[in-house]
Amino acid sequence: MLRLTLAMARKDLSLTLARGSGLVQALLLGLLLLFVFSLSQGVGERMTPQSAAAVFWLSSAFCQVLIFNQLYALEEANNARLGLLLCPAPIQAVWLGKGCAGLVLLLLAQVIFLPAGVVFLGQELSGPLPQALAALALTDVGMCAMGSLLGALAQGQAARESLLSIVLFPLLTPLLLAGISVGAQALGAPSADGPGVWLGVAAAFDAVFLGAGLLLFGHIYAGDE
Repeated sequence: MLRLTLAMARKDLSLTLARGSGLVQALLLGLLLLFVFSLSQGVGERMTPQSAAAVFWLSSAFCQVLIFNQLYALEEANNARLGLLLCPAPIQAVWLGKGCAGLVLLLLAQVIFLPAGVVFLGQELSGPLPQALAALALTDVGMCAMGSLLGALAQGQAARESLLSIVLFPLLTPLLLAGISVGAQALGAPSADGPGVWLGVAAAFDAVFLGAGLLLFGHIYAGDE
């Protein structure tokens, strides 16, 4: 299973980075959202840390939708999904491999989104950075676990391409709230609860999403075959 997981992640990263189109579209969409929201502030005004963190995670969420649509479309073009289903290895390795590839691509995008958000939205990092990095990692893992699961559900028919965003965003709301809350504290917003509570929420939802992926992916990915 580990061998297929690593092979799938390596293959998806190689194809996506070599072509560049899918990642570039995701980056441009995220940067466009950051720039458009920066225009909502008047000259000399500064967006609140809570709002800036929300814009950052909104950009990341839309970027994630494009990334997983692209990753699962790689097998749809030549009907290579059947070959993966016939591979003598647990099918969950496909979910894990695509989730790992999506996580790497999302982190690459966020490396660009973070400085862009600081510049466009007039922010500065002045809060608990270790906790903010932990929240970033936990939120990204949960987003990619669920994105990889629902990405398989959204493939197969052109009319279902929008299904990923429709189903995904309500499920990700608790994770996004955790990322926004800890991110706002990292940008200097005061909080009575501290980041520990939200880190626990993110870890709990990560466990739920990872368990759901392991249990349900085989049924979802083989559903049309």
